[in-house]
Amino acid sequence: MGARAHGAVAAIVAGVVTGALVGATGGVVATSQAAAVTTDQSYWVPANDKLVVDGHGYGHGHGMSQHGAQGAATRGLSHGEILDFYYPGTRTGTVTGEVRVLVSADTTDDVVVSPVSGLGVRDLGDASVHSLPVGDSFKRWRLVVVDGRTVVQRYDAGWKRFARRWNGSFAGDVEFFAKAPITLWTPTGRKTYRGTLRAASPAPGSRRRDTVNVVSVDQYVMGVVPYEMPASWHPEAVRAQAVAARTYATWSRERNRNGHYQICDTTSCQVYGGVSGEDPRSNDAVRATARTILTHGGAPAFTQFSASSGGWTSAGSVPYLPAQKDPYDAWSGNSVHSWTVTVDARVLERKYPRVGTLRRIRVTQRDGNGQWKGRVTSVVLDGTAADVTISGDEVRWAYGLRSSWFAIRSTPVITRWRQIGGASSVVGDVRGPEYAVASGVGQRFAKGRIFDSPRTNPWEVHGPILTRYLGLGGPSSSLGFPHSRVVHRGGGNHHARFEGGSIFHRSTGATLTVTGAIERRWRSEGAFSSGLGWPKTSNYKVRGGQRVDFDQGAIVWRRSTGSTRVIRS
Repeated sequence: MGARAHGAVAAIVAGVVTGALVGATGGVVATSQAAAVTTDQSYWVPANDKLVVDGHGYGHGHGMSQHGAQGAATRGLSHGEILDFYYPGTRTGTVTGEVRVLVSADTTDDVVVSPVSGLGVRDLGDASVHSLPVGDSFKRWRLVVVDGRTVVQRYDAGWKRFARRWNGSFAGDVEFFAKAPITLWTPTGRKTYRGTLRAASPAPGSRRRDTVNVVSVDQYVMGVVPYEMPASWHPEAVRAQAVAARTYATWSRERNRNGHYQICDTTSCQVYGGVSGEDPRSNDAVRATARTILTHGGAPAFTQFSASSGGWTSAGSVPYLPAQKDPYDAWSGNSVHSWTVTVDARVLERKYPRVGTLRRIRVTQRDGNGQWKGRVTSVVLDGTAADVTISGDEVRWAYGLRSSWFAIRSTPVITRWRQIGGASSVVGDVRGPEYAVASGVGQRFAKGRIFDSPRTNPWEVHGPILTRYLGLGGPSSSLGFPHSRVVHRGGGNHHARFEGGSIFHRSTGATLTVTGAIERRWRSEGAFSSGLGWPKTSNYKVRGGQRVDFDQGAIVWRRSTGSTRVIRS
């Protein structure tokens, strides 16, 4: 894994992106490396397939939070104290020499450069050097493989082989060098680089060539820092970034001593743009920390970093990358400390078609640190055809989430279900996914259902009242959606109110429906305090309207006038 997560650079630039803590001021760092914890967090897919996801941080969370470095610097910490906090147990060391950087934008097999003072070529086979002339007729130079040999060509109304006493042809790898930075041409444009630009063979005897920039470590870091962190940030934060980037490059160099390149220039390693991307402010940070790296056990440290920890760093693969609470990440300029996005549940169906129709997402394991018990490590996709287990990172990549520290918001229906007791409630456990009905949604439970709509709150319906409600057509009937829960009124009597009326279940076993103007008049009279008592009938037709009989009277509705009349017995 590289030094940071894909896309974090854009997040930082766009954003500008309670435990004991004394390590940054010279004391002991209180860390927590809790093992992954088992969870059973179920997120049912809503009827509209739209999942609202809340999350923290940007990137993998290992090592230094770049936003955290800025937050710490604004609170007065030096770059050394910042590095001590994020990489506890490391020591400072020094580095010299060069690093070989793959220029990934140059996807061709040739190396094309502009003329510059002192431009020449070096044969890596015998270390011989050859100067190239300057003048109006030499517009560009290139190294290209012809018949298995690297040849030098110049451009003047077409590419032409350049041959002098040294023949302009080489058996092995060759590089351009100059007294000044060299401008490289690629299929997507041009950039200028310090050091040399090499046409490097990926393997002995290969006719392919990769463009590799061979540059001193500090000059390389000058081309990294402003791509990884805004040069306008606090100087101490930028210095911390310079040391972390230099250390990571040195670590990568040690791991790839014999490779034709030792580090790449993308987010898979560290973003590097050569001289073209340098900034005087970040160059000052590089000079202020010249040759300084972090070591552990005498070797360069693996100084991973990401845009934002979200408030907790994530345990890495080495002891100096612990999981620990990060009090610096939530500075006012960090727009990715906490975030919310809406995603389409069906994306996971398309990526994992074995699940069939996705019913719910079950988070079964997290890292144990922070809100929701931390970053997601294991997820079960509960589908109609099969259950599929994937990692939290796989969910992250499928949806383009900023990190694996996320939680999916419960639907209003499930939120209500949990409020009333979940599986122990009057409706029992979940028996199916949310479904669309009328202008809202419903969901089945073992002993009832919960309905919700834009006009109403989610309410549970169960027992004989549910049976009656569904028999009349449920939310699609004139009753509409529930406006209350089923209320026990004593003596075995129950009542629930709906948009268009009420359903009553009496201890006698009768389930009655009172709707429309009659039900509204009953409520305006005081409902159960009206003195009318409970209904003895549902709405029934009478000449010119409708009537409902109550224990102590009746209410009559006249169609011609729309009026209602209360008759008390």
